[in-house]
Amino acid sequence: MDYKKLADLLLPNVSSDISIYEKKYPERNVSFVSRFAPSPTGFIHMGSLYTAYISSLFAKKNNGVFYLRIEDTDQKRKVENGIENIINDLEKFNINIDESPIIGGLYGPYIQSERKEIYLSYAKYLVENGMAYPCFCTKEELDEVRKEQESLKERTGYICKWAKCRNLTFEEIKKNIDNEVSYVIRLKAPGNFDKKFEFKDLIKGKLMLPENDNDIVLIKSDGLPTYHFAHIVDDHLMHTTHIIRGDEWLSSLPVHYQLFRVFGFKVPKYAHVAPINKKDNNTIRKLSKRYDPECNIAYYFEKGIPVEVIKLYLATLINSNFENWYTNNIDKDISEFNFEFNKMSVSGPIFDLEKLISLSKTYFSTLKAEKIYDGLLEYYKIYNKEFYDLISKYKEYTINILNIERLKKRPRKDLSCYSDFMNLFSYMYDEYYDKIEKVNLIKDYDKILNDFIDTYSGDDDEELWTSKIKEICFKYNYASNMKEYNDNPALYNGHITDVCTLIRLAITYRYESPNIYEILKVMGKERVSKRIDSFIKEAQ
Repeated sequence: MDYKKLADLLLPNVSSDISIYEKKYPERNVSFVSRFAPSPTGFIHMGSLYTAYISSLFAKKNNGVFYLRIEDTDQKRKVENGIENIINDLEKFNINIDESPIIGGLYGPYIQSERKEIYLSYAKYLVENGMAYPCFCTKEELDEVRKEQESLKERTGYICKWAKCRNLTFEEIKKNIDNEVSYVIRLKAPGNFDKKFEFKDLIKGKLMLPENDNDIVLIKSDGLPTYHFAHIVDDHLMHTTHIIRGDEWLSSLPVHYQLFRVFGFKVPKYAHVAPINKKDNNTIRKLSKRYDPECNIAYYFEKGIPVEVIKLYLATLINSNFENWYTNNIDKDISEFNFEFNKMSVSGPIFDLEKLISLSKTYFSTLKAEKIYDGLLEYYKIYNKEFYDLISKYKEYTINILNIERLKKRPRKDLSCYSDFMNLFSYMYDEYYDKIEKVNLIKDYDKILNDFIDTYSGDDDEELWTSKIKEICFKYNYASNMKEYNDNPALYNGHITDVCTLIRLAITYRYESPNIYEILKVMGKERVSKRIDSFIKEAQ
C-alpha cells in the first residue's frame, strides 16, 4: 500500500507536515500544566466543578498554568450559550484561569471546533505512516457486528476479524471514495489485548491495564475528530503535564496511552479523580445531576451560600486532613494548604450537605458585618428586589443587626446563607413586622410591658437591664430565677423567662430570636415603644 497516496486521497487539501504545529506551540517553561476541558452541554455541576478546582489548586501550588479548553467536537450535544455558561460559572467561583477562549493565550485556539485543521493534519500524518485507515462501515453494519459479538460472548469493538475495512486495497478504497461513500478514519491499533502494561496513576497508584487493540475512530464522517483523538493532540501541543479528570475515563486510558505512544509524544501524568458520592438510605451512590439538587451549583446560588464556602467544603473532600488545618488556620487562604494526590480518596468522598451548611455557619461567624452586608446586597438584588431596596435604605441599621452577638469571643452561628437573613431578621424592619395569630399571654402582660418601656434605656448595660427586668418580676409576682420557681411554682404567676418571652413577642412577634437585650439596643427605644403599644392594642 502506498500510504502517502492513500493519505492524499483521503485528505487532499491537508498538510501532513505536523512539524508546523510542533514549532508553533513550543515547550512551556513551567513544570506543571493542567486543564479543565468540559463539553458545552449545559451548566457546570458539582462533580465537574470539583475536578476543575482540583486542577486549579495543584497548578497554583506548583506555580504552574491552568487553562480552560472547550471540547465541542460532538456538535449534537452542544447547547446554546453552553460555552458562556461554563465560563460564567467558573468566574462566579473565582477559579483562576491563565488561558481560555476569553483570555486567550499562546496555545490557542482553546475551542476544539476551531482547531479542525490541526487534527486533520495529525490524522493525515498517521495515514501516511500506515497507522490509520478509512472505514466505510455503516451504523447498521456496526450494530450487527456488536450484536453478533454479544451473542458469541466475545469482546465488542472494531477488533481482530471484525475490523473488515482494515485490510481494504487502495483500489477498493478509491472506488468507495469515487462513489462518495461516507467514511471515518480509524486508528490501526498496534496493541495486543492479551498483553498488559504498567501505569502509575497519581491517585490510584500502580495499575496493570490491557493494551488497546480496538481500531477506534479518529476522524468522524463530518470531518471533526473524536474526543479520544482531539484531546491527545491538544494535550500534546498545549504541553499539558498533568491530566486530572474523572475516573469514568480510566477505562479509556489504554487508548489514550497508545495514541501518545503512536505519535511518539511524551505521556502526561494522569490523576483519575473518584466521583463524589452520597449516602442514600443504606447505600452509597454517585451524586446525581438528575436526582440531587445539591449537585447543581445553581442550588447554592439560589440559597445564597458563598462560593468561598463551597470551595472550602470541596477542599475537605479533596484531602481529609484539610479540615483540621483550616480549623487551626482560619485566616489563611486555601491555596496555602499542601494538597497531595496520594491523600485523595480512591473510592470517592461522601458529600454531606449538612456538613457544608455547618461549615457555612462557621464561615459567616468569622466575617465582619460590613462584608456580609455587601454579600446581602448582591444576593437580594437578584432574588428579592423589594428586600434589596429595604436593606439598601437602612444600611447602618442592617449592619447593626448583623452585629448582634457577632462582636463576641464566640459569635452566633445562625446564618448559613444569605437567604437565611430575611427569614431570621425580617421582623427587625417595621415593613416586615409580622403578627402571630395566637399568642399565649401571661398575667398582667400589659402592665409588665408598660412598666418595661417606662424603665427601659438604651444606655443600660446588660447587667442593669437584667436587674430592671427582675424588679418587674418581683412587682408582678414572677420568680426572678428558675430555681425559685421550680422550688415553689404555686407561689408565682410565672418566672423571668416568661417575662423575657413576652418582651420578645411584643417587639418581634417571634418566640425565638438572638439575645433580646442586643435586639433592643439595635432597634432603639422609639421603635420598641411603638411596637409594644401596637402589641398591647392588638392583644386587647
